[in-house]
Amino acid sequence: MDNQREFIFGTRAVLEAVRTGKPIDRILLKKEGRGSVYHELLEEIRKVEIPVQYVPQNRLDYITGKNHQGIIAWLSPIEFHSLTNLLPSIFENGKDPLVMILDGISDVRNFGAIIRSADCMGADAAVIPGKGSARIGADAVKTSAGALLHFPVCREKSIVKAAEFLKNSGLKLVGASEKSGLVIHEADLSGPLAIILGAEDRGISRELESLSDILVGIPMAGQTESLNVSVAAGIFLYEAVRQRTR
Repeated sequence: MDNQREFIFGTRAVLEAVRTGKPIDRILLKKEGRGSVYHELLEEIRKVEIPVQYVPQNRLDYITGKNHQGIIAWLSPIEFHSLTNLLPSIFENGKDPLVMILDGISDVRNFGAIIRSADCMGADAAVIPGKGSARIGADAVKTSAGALLHFPVCREKSIVKAAEFLKNSGLKLVGASEKSGLVIHEADLSGPLAIILGAEDRGISRELESLSDILVGIPMAGQTESLNVSVAAGIFLYEAVRQRTR
């Protein structure tokens, strides 16, 4: 997918894309937009819960260099899944679900690498928030080695509510935390499981930390205090699969 095909712009064009269910990663809107069509578009966006970011006009000008009419829609190369529909089907197939909850991971390369590892390790899905996550475009697909084109990704308006749904459905929530005294090889990662990973600069949110059944760390022997989040994801996934198959 080249850059010219990664976005569409113009009020009518974006409105039609939203109404017809075209996969959209997120929408950039000019601050203080006006007009009946603009407000009609806002209403349609709210119905399908597409993430919206309000930006100054000069940012939109920089992206297109054309008459964007105050709106740009970044297209998604993937179809997003519904967590409430996907999870029952995993159970129905006789499998203990293995889900990744990615809280605020905005780096495209880290995101793509995590999806690649999740697919290789046989995980079932990744859950991301509607806001604050990496943009899923050509770069993310490339970094995932194409895994994003078939690996289920659930974009949820509230990642906290999504975690609550998983917990109430019988999944153990395991939060990755370097502050934890429980190291990964001593933790029980068997059974239905959701692994929560946060951004490298701040970790998982307090809400998700409090929802976690256990917080687990990876033992560090060198002078570097933390791992890249995509590397940490691979370690957690491997240990979970090892415990399931031993």
